[in-house]
Amino acid sequence: MIRIGKSYQNLMVDVKATNEKLVARAARIVIQATDCSEAQAKQVLVQTDYDVKLAILMLLTGLNKQQAQNQLKQHKGFLRSAAEAS
Repeated sequence: MIRIGKSYQNLMVDVKATNEKLVARAARIVIQATDCSEAQAKQVLVQTDYDVKLAILMLLTGLNKQQAQNQLKQHKGFLRSAAEAS
């Protein structure tokens, strides 16, 4: 999972929350990865249509959604390298 860009630290981040249980899990993952509040995590998840990887990148770097999407695309979906490049 690490080699294909699906994890960050020890967390599975290539997740798209599609139901209530996954939304709660997504918020916990974002909180663990960024040390943000629950309210911040939920707000950014709504902005990203519950894309965990994108939400984490936005919180870590301060990029807006479009910038973060472009950054992830440039780094072929690898969150760590996208975050370090910002």
